[in-house]
Amino acid sequence: MKGFGIRTFLKYRMLYPLQAAGKQKIFCIGRNKTGTTSLAAEFKELGYPVGHQRTAEKLIDYYIAKDFQPIIDYCRSAQVFQDAPFSWPDTYRYLDTAYPESLFILSIRDNAEQWYHSLTKFHSKLFGKGNIPTAQQLREAKYIYQGFMWKANRAVFHTPEDDPYNKEMLLEHYNTYNREVLDYFKDRNNLLVLNLQDRDAYGKFCEFIGIPQQKETFPWKNKTSEHSVRK
Repeated sequence: MKGFGIRTFLKYRMLYPLQAAGKQKIFCIGRNKTGTTSLAAEFKELGYPVGHQRTAEKLIDYYIAKDFQPIIDYCRSAQVFQDAPFSWPDTYRYLDTAYPESLFILSIRDNAEQWYHSLTKFHSKLFGKGNIPTAQQLREAKYIYQGFMWKANRAVFHTPEDDPYNKEMLLEHYNTYNREVLDYFKDRNNLLVLNLQDRDAYGKFCEFIGIPQQKETFPWKNKTSEHSVRK
């Protein structure tokens, strides 16, 4: 597989499925830029087999086609999964049906404004030369492959083509997504809502997955400068 060394290939195609066999799946379904990278890093440090993010992102065409079976099948490769397509609308519904004993973690920010600022600042740095990316810049961005970021923006946000980061629509997207997750898991005990910047977040995390608390707080990974500002 392109981009895989032999050791990585063996780890994700042979070792991780064996380690994850028969174990409870854990899906981190918070929207991107809510601390999902930090959650993945913590699970790895704790010894959990974590799904390979790039491989999962390449399942985008199945997501767009609403063909969730390949995504469900991919989840045999590890125990813990995060970011796209697990952070995208509706995926959690199919995973919950396919893996009914699973745990779900909805990571959140303090509010939608903070999430929007984090997302746009991160994407500005990566794809927009310091400014919120245009449609053309997303089409030309070489993340995963050229055109992937534009395809993902269309699949998830449904914003106008000439305004792919329309603030009003993205704020509504964030709030709607979180509300739909909460409604779906209402009166159940397999969802943890987690703001990683809260003082007690790490304790809640450990209690939810059933392990002794390892440290006081989460170290924040993949951090852009505004993450230190609570709004």
